[in-house]
Amino acid sequence: MPTSPRQRLLRLAHITDVHVQPERGAAEGFAACLRHIQSLPDPPTLILNGGDAVMDVSAADAARAAALGDLWRSVLRAECSLPIEHCLGNHDFWGTHPKSTGLTGREPLWGKAWALDLFGLDRRYRAFDRAGWRFILLDSTFHLASCKVHGYTAKLDDEQFAWLESTLAATPAGMPIVVLSHIPIITVTAYFDGDNESTGDWAVPGAWMHIDARRIKDLFRKHPNVKLCLSGHIHLADRVDYEGVTYLCNGAVCGSWWKGPYQGCPAGYGLIDLYADGGFEHRYVDYGWTARET
Repeated sequence: MPTSPRQRLLRLAHITDVHVQPERGAAEGFAACLRHIQSLPDPPTLILNGGDAVMDVSAADAARAAALGDLWRSVLRAECSLPIEHCLGNHDFWGTHPKSTGLTGREPLWGKAWALDLFGLDRRYRAFDRAGWRFILLDSTFHLASCKVHGYTAKLDDEQFAWLESTLAATPAGMPIVVLSHIPIITVTAYFDGDNESTGDWAVPGAWMHIDARRIKDLFRKHPNVKLCLSGHIHLADRVDYEGVTYLCNGAVCGSWWKGPYQGCPAGYGLIDLYADGGFEHRYVDYGWTARET
């Protein structure tokens, strides 16, 4: 008996870690990526932005932050005709780096407010439904004064975790779920981003991968309709299949911060097909960017 073709419900592109800046041709590179996505023979109808849209405002002054935000908006206006949904990246939070100077913390757009303004959002985590799938967008960055190097660790605060619990519980069992976070919940890439075995034991920084991954994966185990988790942050690409959930870290649009490939991973984006049976197909797409000298 011939079988009926698998029903694709949605094709999406997952871009992450654009790190747009005036230097190194980054705006041209971001535009090239958007044009590549939209000119595919079978183009996606949705873009997910995984955060770190701008090079860095965590230690920027007001003028640099404004310039980076304006550049991001201008490229999107000129080059993107598709709907785009955003989640927050650690480099999108203004003035939060321990080395930040000259800011009081009382500026109206200080911290995560800057990212919410950039992306036109009214909350830092949220959910929406599209084509029979539920999308859950998380805020991975938990700021701690004790984190002297980065100023943050990767985890969900208790309020957000409670919201995630209730959102998963309220999702119909037959509705498949995609989770988008900037920082990976589970990834292999974190082991090789730095000399993390130099002490003789593996030591993955809490800013590289969710320090509460055990708590989150235990929650996912109760909800088998959680199918796919997407992330960026590390600028490397991998796939981890664990306890029925696939975790995809989708490299970086900027590669090695617009200096070429990062540890052999080219500048690129994820292309993902979502199906009616709760399955998906994925590939990482090299859009052909060549590093510039200036």
